Amino acid sequence: MFERFSHSARQAVVRARAEAVLAGDDHIGCEHLLVSLLAEPGAAAQALSAAGLGADQARAALAGRARSAGRDRPDDDPLDAEALASIGIDLDAVRRAADASFGPGALDRAGQPGRGGRGGRGGGRDAQGRPGGRLPFGADAKKALERGLRAAAQSRQPAISTGHLLIGVIDQGANPALGTLAAAGIDPAALRADVVRRLAEAA
Repeated sequence: MFERFSHSARQAVVRARAEAVLAGDDHIGCEHLLVSLLAEPGAAAQALSAAGLGADQARAALAGRARSAGRDRPDDDPLDAEALASIGIDLDAVRRAADASFGPGALDRAGQPGRGGRGGRGGGRDAQGRPGGRLPFGADAKKALERGLRAAAQSRQPAISTGHLLIGVIDQGANPALGTLAAAGIDPAALRADVVRRLAEAA
């Protein structure tokens, strides 16, 4: 199926994996696809931006979901973000880079021998807790990809674009990405119509 994806659509899937790793999740879901679609040029990013959703906002929704699941770092964080900022160091950026290289929570695990990452060795991480191997697609993301393929076939377009992937996310039904859209005040039906229009204009 992936050979039919446009370059941007393929990159969106790759980015979705990275977003899942950064969020500390053990699978790729529609919420990760939504964030990644905002970062790739095409109908999806255009429609989402026009509707008022940005990548930072969508990523914040991922972080909020993690906090509600009890996965955020403790309040007594030994690293003082304000003190580091005063000398030009962005702690959040350092955390993201560390998580991307060594697995979620890597900075918090530093200096604590024997402590594994969240979820042990699962979630696509190797024995040292670094991101590695393959992160599986969740059931919702699999359905979104299938529905994206169907949308491309129905529009008689040879390649599956980011717009088709966004249609797949919307058509998949109840999933965390739709919750992000609702929180941003975005009507999925109106968003879908805008994506379809943009795809038709680009054809």
